[in-house]
Amino acid sequence: MKVLLLSRYSELGASSRVRFFQYLPFLESEGLKIDVDPLFSDDYLQALYSSQSRKVIVFVAYCHRLWALMQARKYDFLWIEKEILPFMPAFLERLLSKIGVPYIVDYDDALFHRYDKHRNWIVRSFLGRKIDSVMKHAALVVAGNQYLADRASLAGAHRVEIVPTVVNIERYIFKNERINQKLVVGWIGSPSTSHYLRALKPVFDSLKKQFDVRFVAVGARPEDLINLPIETLPWSERTEVESLQSFDIGIMPLSDTPWERGKCGYKLIQYMACGLPVVASAVGANKKIINHGSNGFLVDKLDDWEMALGVLLKNQTKRKQMGQEGRTGVESWYSMQVQAPRLLSFIRSVIQTAPRP
Repeated sequence: MKVLLLSRYSELGASSRVRFFQYLPFLESEGLKIDVDPLFSDDYLQALYSSQSRKVIVFVAYCHRLWALMQARKYDFLWIEKEILPFMPAFLERLLSKIGVPYIVDYDDALFHRYDKHRNWIVRSFLGRKIDSVMKHAALVVAGNQYLADRASLAGAHRVEIVPTVVNIERYIFKNERINQKLVVGWIGSPSTSHYLRALKPVFDSLKKQFDVRFVAVGARPEDLINLPIETLPWSERTEVESLQSFDIGIMPLSDTPWERGKCGYKLIQYMACGLPVVASAVGANKKIINHGSNGFLVDKLDDWEMALGVLLKNQTKRKQMGQEGRTGVESWYSMQVQAPRLLSFIRSVIQTAPRP
């Protein structure tokens, strides 16, 4: 079975890495031959995170993607991350459907809101229903959470399956209790999401006065955290598990908007895989991942944030119990070991039933 994977990024991009690349060894061991063709190079991501111009990189990427699509008939199906070409109509996805090349499309965020809620009315007018069209013509839509799956169903998708964003539990090791060290409240993520931490400044300031605690952000954009009592540390795939194991509590603040409701709570799963208790905004997939009071706390207001973090900072036993509950939940559902066979079964069933010319 030959597959062309049209990912958004290389392994440097978090979404591509966890939604696609981590599954490849398993899928290939089961007989799939997968050719990978990322849309954007590492140069694009580095320019994006440093706010540099990306016009030339994007032009080259689009030309390369069109060249790759000319080979589409050589494959049993295409596996697409989100869409073929950003900010272009869905004519290529519709064309694939017409010529009998089935495709599976995967979403781990509410990309449709990038178009239907865009500030420019021209974008809203011409592209507002684009992702609905991509979903409608797909042989299968794989959604990271219920919010995304519901949109696919409303768009008329033939088949929708939920596969949460997961971790490889063989890589994420349960955290050992650190003795006589300052407690650490930690956050991990990409530079594009560290701005969510700014809203918690009053909470951080208050807790610093009450506890001997460090606040750490791994992978954050330093300018987002100016005047916040947070240490910024660089992210790398090689050291991210080690960074997580240096935390005592993991946090995930979010705004409650349509875009955030499409997020899949990946950092919560990372924290839990390392046996950390978590505190997170009660938004979107967070409400499914966290069993409030069992493996973490769901919060809304700043007072709730301060209270929940205060409880965990005071109580070592509570931290340990919640961390163990979180790890158990990851092992039972939010692990690659559980989800990879499910994903393979979906892929095989699609290929068996997809019409070919």
